Amino acid sequence: MFHWLKRIQESADSADEIIRYFGQMLEDGRHIFDLATGALLGGTDADSIRSDIWGTDKRINSNERRIRRRILTHLTAFGAEGVGGHLAMMSIVRDAERIGDYAKNLFELGAFGGEVPAGYREDLIELRDRISRMLAKARNIYDTEDEVAARAFGQDADAVCRRCDEQIEAIIAGDGPGGAAATGALAYRYLKRVTAHSANVVTSVLVPVDQLGYWDEDDS
Repeated sequence: MFHWLKRIQESADSADEIIRYFGQMLEDGRHIFDLATGALLGGTDADSIRSDIWGTDKRINSNERRIRRRILTHLTAFGAEGVGGHLAMMSIVRDAERIGDYAKNLFELGAFGGEVPAGYREDLIELRDRISRMLAKARNIYDTEDEVAARAFGQDADAVCRRCDEQIEAIIAGDGPGGAAATGALAYRYLKRVTAHSANVVTSVLVPVDQLGYWDEDDS
């Protein structure tokens, strides 16, 4: 677990619950992502997975609210004690929730009958598989507080986000059908945002509280 979360544990009986709920959010985010990209890129029937996606998203939102309530309860009872850790948790919980939201956006592209531009499907599938593996790693890094793995994760996320930006620029500059171009550009955009939010979670082991949530905006 993260060093600032250990400080919460020292002063909050509900810390174990917070850790468990957050871990479930990360697992559920990957689950939605895998289902959603299956609908867009793998030929999965959208109607057959819709209830699973929406039910899992509700669980993510419910766990986010549970974590917030426990943090607010503790701050009310103990004041500023451990406030840095609580603020950090609030930040990365939001990132975990956003992973599910962008995954739902990917699902909607497929559910609405969107088709990606010719020549981009294989690249999107490759990125989808890579990001799914990264989401699994994110849970492990969260559990182990492995700073070396967190730095490597950040480098991988940089590469994925750059690739998404390059492909979006290529689609916009091309002259393919408008509907396919829009679907492709949005797919890359949503893949990038899932990656960026997962990187915000993982790199929280490396940065102070005031820098949380800005990993993907740091050009350095």
